[in-house]
Amino acid sequence: MGDGCERRRYRLVLYSLLACLSTVCYRRAEAGCADRETPACCTGRNNECVEYSRRRTVCYCDTYCEKTGDCCEDYRPVCQISAIDCEVGQWGTWSPCSSVCGVGTTERSRQVTTPPRNGGSPCPDLKQRRGCLAHMDACSAAKEVAKVLPDTFKRNFKDPWRRPHMLMKEEKKSYCVYMRVKQVSAVCRLKLWSPQLVRERSVCVECQGDAMATDNRCRGDGLQSIRTFWAAASVPGCYGSWIRESSNENCHCPPHSLLFV
Repeated sequence: MGDGCERRRYRLVLYSLLACLSTVCYRRAEAGCADRETPACCTGRNNECVEYSRRRTVCYCDTYCEKTGDCCEDYRPVCQISAIDCEVGQWGTWSPCSSVCGVGTTERSRQVTTPPRNGGSPCPDLKQRRGCLAHMDACSAAKEVAKVLPDTFKRNFKDPWRRPHMLMKEEKKSYCVYMRVKQVSAVCRLKLWSPQLVRERSVCVECQGDAMATDNRCRGDGLQSIRTFWAAASVPGCYGSWIRESSNENCHCPPHSLLFV
């Protein structure tokens, strides 16, 4: 008698458990984004925004599910019915080349006119960059190598043998260029005057009339904010690079400066 009651009780519990499980599975099998509590959909990547599809597999109702491909079957009609895609304006003009001479880059951009909402399509690239090759008239000057000497080589003396009837050579006015040294070879430390060429030191280099070319400038006097190169005329192996900071017309450099030759 007791065994029979126990069997009936066991069967009742088993049937109740099976009925409960079948109810849960039935609900989950029919569940989707439309059955979620408010808000029905989630933005971004939200692992708690989970339901079960009709195939009894886990599915999601967040916007990230479009990338991973695990959205619920009714995700689009439920969650994207009010989706707004990103809209952008027209491309702007290309910027000037970043280099004055040689290889550089140029870029252009555009603005977002309508940001994406409610799972709409994300915005495309807002910036574009491409290479460019700058070639200005000043580029040839950037390739020149300045030959320099200490100012002890200044030619400021007068010819005592000049006769009054002889034609005097027209004297061109000197100008000064202030250069900031960026690179110096080790050989420069071996001479008495070249050690003044030290990295990040600003030096004054004078262009006298005798060193000027037909365009009234010294070769290798540099370009503003662009690295150019120099070499010591009397010290083989002493060379480096510098950047022109400023220049002054009708100027003479202070003592212990340099000359263009």
